Amino acid sequence: MFENNPDDRPLFLATASYDHTIRLWEARTGTCYLSFAYPDMHVNRLEITPDKGKLVAACNPHIRLFDLNSMAPHLPVRTFESHTKNVMAVGFQYTGQMMFSGSEDGTVKIWDLRVRECQREFRSVSPINTVVLHPNQTELISGDQNGNIRVWDLRADLCSCELVPEVGTPIRSLTVMWDGTMVVAANERGTCYVWRSLQGIQTMTEFEPLHKLQAHNGYILKCLLSPGNKYLATASSDKTVKIWNVDNFKLEKVLTGHRRWVWDCDFSRNGEYLVTASSDTTARLWSMRAGKEVMMYQAHRRATVCCTLRHD
Repeated sequence: MFENNPDDRPLFLATASYDHTIRLWEARTGTCYLSFAYPDMHVNRLEITPDKGKLVAACNPHIRLFDLNSMAPHLPVRTFESHTKNVMAVGFQYTGQMMFSGSEDGTVKIWDLRVRECQREFRSVSPINTVVLHPNQTELISGDQNGNIRVWDLRADLCSCELVPEVGTPIRSLTVMWDGTMVVAANERGTCYVWRSLQGIQTMTEFEPLHKLQAHNGYILKCLLSPGNKYLATASSDKTVKIWNVDNFKLEKVLTGHRRWVWDCDFSRNGEYLVTASSDTTARLWSMRAGKEVMMYQAHRRATVCCTLRHD
């Protein structure tokens, strides 16, 4: 079922659902080894810390941190409270000491994981749907409900650039190439806008339009560039995930099997596998070589809306 690969160390999966539970899985066997209730609110986003030891859940309006290596991994070790509405995005600086978040309250916030308080805040005009950190580690890029893409310079403490590909069309997802040379934004009309970063890893303040891709007829709920900079994955309300070659933006594969909206996706570190989360209650693991499903994760009772992978 799984190809032999020198990177075939244990692969773990975390999923969250509208059934108010978070589940942890051994991805290669499909075994759910931990499930715990998150009763007060559903989870919008899951991320694993760079040291792979902690899990962060972004909710409404707080963020909670779980220690996966503790004797009680289901109990949050820290709660971050400052947002006033749904937290839609969360991520980390590569050292794992800084966390960022974006919310429907229109703010992007910076947190020090060692303390509970928000360290810095950037204000946008409209609700934030997505935030990513540039590989240079000094710029955040946000996309909002009004269709604005903004670059926030962490050194200068200001918005250094603004793009509006389609006025009034919400930006649902952003992704940045691992070497910082490409940025992709996906919107609710099924369109991906692609820019080349003129200064590469040093700065993101200048963009060169590269391509416009009509990827789906429905909403794009997540777009993600793969490790190795080979593929762009787009997950959609049309129940499919499409895999595009980033050299020419030709369609390589269409992953079919989900019966409802596909909300989230995440590549394995080697780019060989993609996990997806859907309103059909399942998460699924796909082989990028074969373009086929290799594992289905069934246990949630309602929509599975977010997922994240980690290697041990």
